[in-house]
Amino acid sequence: MKAKESAFVGSGEARGLVSGAAGVVAFSLTLVATRAAEPAFGALTVGAGRAVLAAGLAAALLRRRGLPLRPPDGRGATIVIAATVVVGFPLLTSWALADVPVAHAAVVVGLAPAATAGFAVVLAGERPTPPYWAALGVGLAAVLAFAAVQGAGRPRLADLLVLAAVALVGLGYAAGGVLSRRFDGAAVICWALLAALPVTVPLTAIGLTVHPPRQVTAGAAAGLGYVSVVSMFLGFVVWYRGLALGGVARVGRLQLAQPVLTLIWAALLLGEPLTPLGVGTAVIVIASVVLGRRAPLRPHQPDGVPRRA
Repeated sequence: MKAKESAFVGSGEARGLVSGAAGVVAFSLTLVATRAAEPAFGALTVGAGRAVLAAGLAAALLRRRGLPLRPPDGRGATIVIAATVVVGFPLLTSWALADVPVAHAAVVVGLAPAATAGFAVVLAGERPTPPYWAALGVGLAAVLAFAAVQGAGRPRLADLLVLAAVALVGLGYAAGGVLSRRFDGAAVICWALLAALPVTVPLTAIGLTVHPPRQVTAGAAAGLGYVSVVSMFLGFVVWYRGLALGGVARVGRLQLAQPVLTLIWAALLLGEPLTPLGVGTAVIVIASVVLGRRAPLRPHQPDGVPRRA
């Protein structure tokens, strides 16, 4: 019986890591797509409008599944998710990317695993062991060293915006991972998108008024479409599923690879330089993810709590 239970837990954890990795790949293009869309649509429209477009998909999915447009319970967590990952992070990063390159923002966003792990301790009741923190620390040290060497001179408002966005996304990821233990991850992000509409719709209207779309290229339209459909919807479906199955802290650690992937996308799609320093950082970060994968965690509450949607 114990052997079967252990095999089930291991299988669930593996599925969680695969799902979480898919989410990381999806999110790794978010900053690049945001930068592509911002000149044509404006930061406010890109930051808030993506959630409005994604909310339409969310309502359609909930209707198709016969689920309510609001969660039967857990509404407080839904509001937290809406405020952080639906409204806060997109807006702050959109404003920041008007002043800093994608590569610079990407290395700061590399701090997101630490924020997610910290909130996982508070919200998810997970207790990472010292080897876990050591593995995470190696990756974060590499990210911080990269940012320090690359240097942007004195601190700018854009840096503070990205740091605030990192704190918000860590809280939103942890809250979503906890709620996804009770409800399907797709339903969780759908409810958050719909809950945010009273904020995102007016902000989008203001954005369109202040900065009407202009010189909309195929790349700009594709960027807005990507952040709306993938970054704001599909990516969260697989990401929250991964956090629920594999644990918030363990799967959240996969985010260490996200800034590396973003640097590569920025070089390929935006022509931003991929320096030897960036490649070296990539090697260290990926190695820390591989090694940290084996670090044990002490969950406060067993996984596998039945989901109700």
